[in-house]
Amino acid sequence: MNKLKEANLYRSELIPVSGKLVERYNKCLVKLGFTETKLKAFHIDGMGWSPEVAEEKEDFKYLNNGDANPHGIIISPLQKGKPVYSPFHTFDRDMMKFVFKVHGNKIKDITRDCAICIDFDQNIDAFYEPLDILKYNQVTISFHLINNLEKVKKQQLELIDTFNEGNNFIDETLHKKLLESAKKYGDLRHRDLDLHELQFTTDSFYTKAFGGVYLLRDFISPIVVFENETWHNEAIKDTSYDVLIYHIDQPQLMDKLRDHMIIEYNLEKEVKTKRYERIKKYEMFLHLKDLQHPTRDILSDPILYKSYLNKLDIESRKKVMGVERYLEKLETSNQYKIADIVDIKLFEALHKPHSSLEAKHQDLIWKLLVNISPKDVLYWYWYDKEDFYNSFKTWDDSFKEWVIETISNNI
Repeated sequence: MNKLKEANLYRSELIPVSGKLVERYNKCLVKLGFTETKLKAFHIDGMGWSPEVAEEKEDFKYLNNGDANPHGIIISPLQKGKPVYSPFHTFDRDMMKFVFKVHGNKIKDITRDCAICIDFDQNIDAFYEPLDILKYNQVTISFHLINNLEKVKKQQLELIDTFNEGNNFIDETLHKKLLESAKKYGDLRHRDLDLHELQFTTDSFYTKAFGGVYLLRDFISPIVVFENETWHNEAIKDTSYDVLIYHIDQPQLMDKLRDHMIIEYNLEKEVKTKRYERIKKYEMFLHLKDLQHPTRDILSDPILYKSYLNKLDIESRKKVMGVERYLEKLETSNQYKIADIVDIKLFEALHKPHSSLEAKHQDLIWKLLVNISPKDVLYWYWYDKEDFYNSFKTWDDSFKEWVIETISNNI
């Protein structure tokens, strides 16, 4: 991953945490029902998730109390606008933007000497069946301060009211209590520590619950797409809901997405795009063997590319050039079918969200398409970084260089 780090393509916007902030972070972990980290320094994202803490705990979902109860931690105003690198739901980023939009000024003041624990409550204590995700609707975002600072402020104000009554100003015991509180917590009288609850409404989204599920509820009829086959098989037994249920590898899924005008394709236009070139070169990489040149050079140099293309076995060559072959044959006759000439996964990779979709839905559908057929390294990096990083580790160094150049040149 060092190559990605050097190119600022690997979690480059994480916030460093050390010293007093580690102590506050641990207090939040304990308050949320988790164990402290033993790390003396680490990094966090906009939601308070840390890759180092996740690695230490061997749990990327360490800020969750079960799949139905995610949490966040704010220890710095610098988290405002920062990426959420391991979102449990695709709407997690939007929730954090909402939090800082409403409470940004208060957060800036509070995090001077305190940390904030966030509870995202969708009124579901636990998941029991895969279609329980259909219950996702309204999320209540509530906030809790470490050391119960808001309660301490209330106590300080009560002490001051008592101090101002009658002759209490000469009460040395009262003096002592006020001084002890002020030394420990500071003067809280004029600080606004009230972070009222927020309501966030979900629509279509992806969640990591049940091995990964897409819920498309804003279209002709609700569609639920499972990445995990076991949970998919469990879900299709449930007849309580009027929804369409698919596994992500089912060919019928793409047909249904096209029928519902969720996705579309136009091979004549797509073949002229940079995206097509990226996809075709990735496909080429999958079939390269017995290399005499670095992969990066083969994919970047037109002469080398053509040379190695002609060295491929005939079936591999047909896969790489399937779209061009289909379009050429279509000029002479319309009897040819795409499935007879173009590799199915390559064809799936050339789809895109329907142009009629809202931007937020387009992002979700791009993620779904990338998960169905991950062949465009740029969109793969944009829409599913975790899966991209896992695949990146398996590639040879020269191909990694080509990938990094490709992404860097298009960002």
